[in-house]
Amino acid sequence: MKLGNMSVPGDCEQISPILSAVGNKWTVLVILILSEGPKRYNQMRREIESISQRMLTVTLRGLERDGLVWRRVRAERNPPQVEYGLTDLGRTLIAPLFALCHWSALNVDLIGANQRRYDAATGAAEAEEAALPPR
Repeated sequence: MKLGNMSVPGDCEQISPILSAVGNKWTVLVILILSEGPKRYNQMRREIESISQRMLTVTLRGLERDGLVWRRVRAERNPPQVEYGLTDLGRTLIAPLFALCHWSALNVDLIGANQRRYDAATGAAEAEEAALPPR
């Protein structure tokens, strides 16, 4: 597959589900939190305040299935503790995700201004169109 001047291995059907999974906001947050080192489930829940228990579980299972996260149960504890960490493959995502977060932080104000400008322009156009007599 070619994207502009870049050649990308694979095809869209194979790459699309991976991009969707990796680009998911919960996946990004979990990977970035685990970049600090292994964490227990409840530690992650506290650090990602807005994530539900179900969504964290679903996200971790998907990442484990994809081989990006490992899961370890420490049965010698009572109750057993479950710990998660990044695999070697998962660690390869840290740099691209931090770069994306950095880019987002650098451009959040500009993007917000562009959105407000667009919304104002299209809102005005929609209002003008609504005021026209029916065709």
